[in-house]
Amino acid sequence: MAEFLNTPQGRKIAYHLTDGTGPAVVFLGGFKSDMGGTKAVYLEDWAQKSGRAFLRFDYSGHGESSEAFVDGSIGDWFEDACAAIGLLAGPIILVGSSMGGWISLLVAREMPERIAGLVTIAAAPDFTEDSMWADASDEQRRQLMDDGQIALPSDYGDPYIITRRLIEEGRDRLVLRAPLTLDFPVRFLQGTADEDVKMTVALRLLEHAESPDMRLTLVDGADHRFSDDTCLALITASVEEVIART
Repeated sequence: MAEFLNTPQGRKIAYHLTDGTGPAVVFLGGFKSDMGGTKAVYLEDWAQKSGRAFLRFDYSGHGESSEAFVDGSIGDWFEDACAAIGLLAGPIILVGSSMGGWISLLVAREMPERIAGLVTIAAAPDFTEDSMWADASDEQRRQLMDDGQIALPSDYGDPYIITRRLIEEGRDRLVLRAPLTLDFPVRFLQGTADEDVKMTVALRLLEHAESPDMRLTLVDGADHRFSDDTCLALITASVEEVIART
């Protein structure tokens, strides 16, 4: 059963915390996903078997946490992540999936002294600007500005409701427009068949970020879910490699 914390902003965040040795591993999920997803649960099982401290949580508007999804923004979810990380002492390893990759980069920029390593899975930095806004038609942009929201089709269920606040607030959180120093081991994972986050995003991130120990691994044929047995094994192997190099 999930436990809950209250953020400084008054939101109620659901989480599962596994005790163990440090550095603790923190999983940051994707847009409209929750902490019950395949990758989060798989990593928790790995952590329990290896005696590693592990944290998974739901952003506000996601899963079991409070608030409505449509009211959220990148900044809100970043604040939620910082509050959840506040449950932990000492250095941490961030594992960010899709939007969680963007959030993890924001966390690393905010508290670099806490970060011992980073693994991203189909990281989607700046996607509100470079994907949602850039790909919107003139009519969709007008509707978004006039009505405050639009609905975009999703391959994962109900349409995504995209709000004007999500787009505009996201512009204050962009990470690919200014220097991005990651002074710890970094492993980027990306599938070549990902239709949601293209390989060009991973390559741009690799070129833009600065780290003394940074690698990008491309998995031929892997899609955005990155959740088959081979991909899951690669995720844990990447986490173990980062831990070994801390």
